[in-house]
Amino acid sequence: MLRLLALFSALFVLAACTGRPSLDDRALSDRELNLEEFFAGETRAYGQFQDRFGTVRRRFEVDITGTWDGEWLKLVEDFVYEDGSTEQRIWTLRKTGDQTWEGTAPGVIGVAKGEERGDTFRWGYTIDLPVPDGTLRVTFDDWMWLLSEDRLLNRAYMERFGVTIGEVIITFEK
Repeated sequence: MLRLLALFSALFVLAACTGRPSLDDRALSDRELNLEEFFAGETRAYGQFQDRFGTVRRRFEVDITGTWDGEWLKLVEDFVYEDGSTEQRIWTLRKTGDQTWEGTAPGVIGVAKGEERGDTFRWGYTIDLPVPDGTLRVTFDDWMWLLSEDRLLNRAYMERFGVTIGEVIITFEK
C-alpha cells in the first residue's frame, strides 16, 4: 500500500511540473513584443475558459483601450460573456526595467509581475475573480506570444491551492 501511495504521489508531482512554457524556450521568431506598443490604442480579444478536464465553460469577447504615457500603461478591458453578462477590469502597469513590468487591478492581490523576452511575455498574479456566489481566489500563470504585429496569443494557467483548475485562451487583434 505504501508503494502505491508513493507511486501516486510521484506521478502527481511529476504531472504538476510538466506542460508549461519557459522564458528559456527556444525563440520561434525574431519578433520583439513590446506591450506598450501592442496595447496602445484599441484592441479586440476573443477567448474562452476551459476547466482542468478540457471542457469549455465560458466564452467571451473583450474590447481593450490602452494608453501609454512613457511610464504607465493603462488597459481598460470591457468583457462581454456569451451569456450576456459584462465585466470591466482596469489594469495599471508600470515598466520597471527593459523587459520587466509590475501591475495592479481591482481584485489583484499584491502586485502582478511580468517579463518580456523576445516575442514572449510571462505575467503572474493572484486575483479574486467574481463568481455567482462571491469571489474565487486563483493564481494566473499567464503567457503571451506575438504571432504577428497585429495578433497576440495568450494562454493562462489558473491554479487554486497549487492545483491547476483550468486554462484561459485568448487571441488579441489590433
